[in-house]
Amino acid sequence: MKHQIFLAVMLVIFGVVLISAAFFVPPTGVIDPTVLTAFGEILTFAGAIIGIDYHHRVKE
Repeated sequence: MKHQIFLAVMLVIFGVVLISAAFFVPPTGVIDPTVLTAFGEILTFAGAIIGIDYHHRVKE
């Protein structure tokens, strides 16, 4: 259970960092800002889903 909540928190943090980076850091390679933003949103969503699942398992 602790691994699941740790994974959820790390996914959300990393997703938020990538979303923020898309606004402030110009990509030096061929990575488009929309790809960076979409990946950050996917990680944030995955972390939220894992966190919600963990919350309901602990609550019951």
